[in-house]
Amino acid sequence: MATGKINVSVDNIFPLIKKFLYSDHEIFLRELISNATDATLKLRHITSIGEAKVEYGNPIIEVKVDKKGKKLHLIDQGIGMTEEEVKKYINEVAFSGAEEFLNKYEDGAKETGIIGHFGLGFYSAFMVAKKVEIITKSYKDEPAVHWSCDGSPKFSIKEGKKTDRGTEIILHIADDSTEFLEDNRISELLRKYNKFMPIPIKFGTKTETLPKPEGAKEEDPAPTQEVDNIVNNPSPAWTKQPSDLKDGDYSGFYRELYPMQFEEPLFHIHLNVDYPFNLTGILYFPKLTNDLNIQKDRIQLYQNQVFVTDNVEGIVPEFLTMLRGVIDSPDIPLNVSRSYLQADGAVKKISSYITRKVADKLNSLFKNNREDFEKKWNDIKIVIEYGMLSEEKFFEKADKFALYPTVDGSYFTFEELQEKTKATQTDKDDKLVVLYASDKEAQHSYIEAAKAKGYEVLLMDSPIIGHLMQKLETSKEKLSFVRVDADHIDNLIKKEDTQISKLSDEEKEKLKANLEEVIENKSYTVQLEAMDSDASPFIITEPEFMRRMKEMQQTGGGGMFGMGGMPEMYNLIVNTNHELVGEILNTKTAKKRERLINQSIDLARLSKGLLKGEELTNFIKRSYEMVK
Repeated sequence: MATGKINVSVDNIFPLIKKFLYSDHEIFLRELISNATDATLKLRHITSIGEAKVEYGNPIIEVKVDKKGKKLHLIDQGIGMTEEEVKKYINEVAFSGAEEFLNKYEDGAKETGIIGHFGLGFYSAFMVAKKVEIITKSYKDEPAVHWSCDGSPKFSIKEGKKTDRGTEIILHIADDSTEFLEDNRISELLRKYNKFMPIPIKFGTKTETLPKPEGAKEEDPAPTQEVDNIVNNPSPAWTKQPSDLKDGDYSGFYRELYPMQFEEPLFHIHLNVDYPFNLTGILYFPKLTNDLNIQKDRIQLYQNQVFVTDNVEGIVPEFLTMLRGVIDSPDIPLNVSRSYLQADGAVKKISSYITRKVADKLNSLFKNNREDFEKKWNDIKIVIEYGMLSEEKFFEKADKFALYPTVDGSYFTFEELQEKTKATQTDKDDKLVVLYASDKEAQHSYIEAAKAKGYEVLLMDSPIIGHLMQKLETSKEKLSFVRVDADHIDNLIKKEDTQISKLSDEEKEKLKANLEEVIENKSYTVQLEAMDSDASPFIITEPEFMRRMKEMQQTGGGGMFGMGGMPEMYNLIVNTNHELVGEILNTKTAKKRERLINQSIDLARLSKGLLKGEELTNFIKRSYEMVK
């Protein structure tokens, strides 16, 4: 029997491991099963190339809880270790056996699937154990080895009694970590971190029902048998080639990832690249609401099928964090700060690749089945609009498939919209004026008025659309978005058939004076316009610029005009050709004129949603008086 001292640079390495190496002690199980997986994959590789003259077989990894003995066992049937290898890989802390193995077999490294190391790997066991034993036997014809350490830098090593190939790790669980002796806790961790490990993992047994024997009666119970309880799926969908999968396979994998999610995803994107980095995965577009926050953290990040995190910000572009699915890459550095991730060159390339892949998939769906794409638009638009705002490359690609729906349910690309409206919706400077509504019900009267003039009105109602319109206006030449209830559209759009006012200049001045005399609210600016006689007599609009500033302030733009916020500013458009306006002008008594003006303005305010409280009550009383 030999004794010695572990080769570390400081004697207090174990307290450092226990307290500071990982933020979460539960990670030890991921580390140890990762090591067991590495050992098994190494064996598979060297047997496949003929270096090891042993039978690979069908190895599994087994996890066993000995609650009475306060021990946790992890057993693999992998490559095992000789005494020399135990001294090299275990006693020299932070020396990575997996890394050395990959360097040795560099040509076949991609095919081995070896996980590599997550830091100090094996020594994470001391976060939860007061003593750790290793009983291992190499595939080589050498004696088994029994290594033991009580959590200090001292260890013992002797010949072991193990006769079969592989390694058993025995953790003597510390008094402050007895939660890891509970079957439910271990099951939870295996589901969380090892659900898709490439080697089958056994944890206990389960009862399996067998077919009834021929001739059995209906009331006879079906026979059962105890079988290994394999807790993982070693061959998840993302590890396969897209050509080997059908739509049903993708749907089944989605349900495996999200068993409590009952809605089917709209479509999927299979990621598969091996240069200039390694990345596989499947992303799913779920049905999305207009809430930008509740959908996040549904994409799971893996490294060679080992779960790492579901917080993928910095790796996946932010606008795609609302998607669901899996990303697996050995090239993403783990257990490092987010600021490191954001500065890492490989991560930036991965993020760009994912952005491009998603854009290409969306363009393909649009070209191959536009009708289906239009049906799904409302469920995916928030991701696309967010992407156009936040990622310049995605913005450029989205020009081919981003849709602009009208209030009547038609869909246009921007190029199609431009072609359809350029003849009727350009202003005096030949700038295209795109009219839109943000609320079909609230802006119904304005929509109808615009449609009556032959104008196309878009329905743009997502929470970030105001910001996107600003980006579109700055990136495209001669373009202006105007909401239907903003600045009066006849002032913005070039019209060949300009209306002639029925009122003389003198009558206009008199009408304007009458109106300003009655209107107490100084936030209203009176504008007299000659319109069709059947158009509304009074219309209230809000300057598009001011309205947008107010919306930006409400969504986090800050108080740009001081603590008081944006001022209220409205235009009162008066149709000088309407019969009611003529009656107001010609009314003999001031009282009747005042009542007509107040009633007409309040009707316009009601249409705009501005009539509330006491003013609404007074309007209702006045209306009943006029009806009587």
